[in-house]
Amino acid sequence: MPAEDDRTVTEPTARDAISAPDAEGRPRRVTRRFPLFTRDTARPEGGGRAAPSDAPAPARQWPVLVVLTAVALGLLLTAVDVFRYGTLLVGAALLAGAALRWTLPGVGMLAVRSRFTDIVTYGVLGLAIVLLAMTAQPHPWLEIPFLKDTLHFTLTK
Repeated sequence: MPAEDDRTVTEPTARDAISAPDAEGRPRRVTRRFPLFTRDTARPEGGGRAAPSDAPAPARQWPVLVVLTAVALGLLLTAVDVFRYGTLLVGAALLAGAALRWTLPGVGMLAVRSRFTDIVTYGVLGLAIVLLAMTAQPHPWLEIPFLKDTLHFTLTK
């Protein structure tokens, strides 16, 4: 039986070609099949740091911290029974996230998907939350005429 020192520890290797180029720039993928093991993932466009690398971690991730802080404050307002202002703040925070994602070249962890998908997702969700907060009962700030007719149409006997 061989001793523990005689064994060579090898890293598992992929049987399929890997898509990334090697050190000389030659593509290593020769087939259209996906590799057996995923070595890494691509960073989303704009997913770099929002501040220089020598800055402390919170400063490098300030866009996502701004959005999360505003959402947390909105949820706190909602929890203490200031529902309309709290949900408006949550929606505004998402809209601010969409604006930050659109204008800044690097937003750190605020970048989740492609720039277009992030902007559309943050924008649509933020706008929906703001509109729902403004039309919430009692005494809505925004009255949409066809909503009352839609409600009566769906609840008729």
